[in-house]
Amino acid sequence: MLFKDYYKILGFETNKVSIEQIKIGFREQAKKYHPDLNDGGTGAEERFKDINEAYRILSNPSTRRKYDRAWNYNIGKPRNKEKNAKNMNSSDTIMGEAFNMFFGSKKEKKKDEPKPKKNAIKGDNVDTGISVTIEEAFFGASKKISLRAVDGSMKNFIVKIPAGIRNGEKIRLIGQGKKGQNGGKNGDLFIQISIENSKKFRIEGCDLFTYLEITPWEAALGTRIKVEGIDGGDMVYIPKGMQSGERIKIQGKGYKDSKGGRGDLVAEVRIIVPKIINDEEIKLYEKLKAISKFTPRQGKSA
Repeated sequence: MLFKDYYKILGFETNKVSIEQIKIGFREQAKKYHPDLNDGGTGAEERFKDINEAYRILSNPSTRRKYDRAWNYNIGKPRNKEKNAKNMNSSDTIMGEAFNMFFGSKKEKKKDEPKPKKNAIKGDNVDTGISVTIEEAFFGASKKISLRAVDGSMKNFIVKIPAGIRNGEKIRLIGQGKKGQNGGKNGDLFIQISIENSKKFRIEGCDLFTYLEITPWEAALGTRIKVEGIDGGDMVYIPKGMQSGERIKIQGKGYKDSKGGRGDLVAEVRIIVPKIINDEEIKLYEKLKAISKFTPRQGKSA
């Protein structure tokens, strides 16, 4: 595979150029070879792709450093050797002609010089992300993911989700990034974890939020009821006169924190009125209506 001189593609003869010069060179070359300005020729289109690729590599300090190592080996050093060889050849020619004039010519056999060792270049890292449920994140799980490689093939990975991983944290798979060059190490694969809320739980920091549904008579009379958490239930006391929207907090039953502890479980009360009631229940509600003086609209304007 031929090495592409991205500096030359942007109009430079050396890699000793600033980022501003690279931007100017890119704009000039992109305008010159833009397909819309060049009759749709395939040569201009390929050149335009090379120009964009060159700018992408050279405008990023990280990728430019890696590219410069390869450029120095493929372009810079051979060019310097060629200059030195030209200077030496001119003086050698004069001396050689004088030597041959008196002693005749003599060809010397040169041994093949060893090729310089190429610099090892580490492959680029790859970033991706996956979503997990609150339960998978809390207890730990194994997830299968598939990524498309550079050659178009699909590569499968089994990712182990550690128990208690936090939202936004990354899992690193060493050596599963892009391949290194000239014997360099492969890059790494970084997988960012996104914890999704479920129908039962919602996570905020280290606290878990859920709903606790109760009947109107439980809210009015008070009761003890079981609240289901992520790893088991706990009995809580519902005081008399509990209202919808009020919250009950159970300490230490939330999500895991980074210090080995846990946040809180917060249950929001929802009073559920039955949609279907029998004749006896209707009579009880009518009796309650007749004897109760309570109204939630008292003192409120319509």
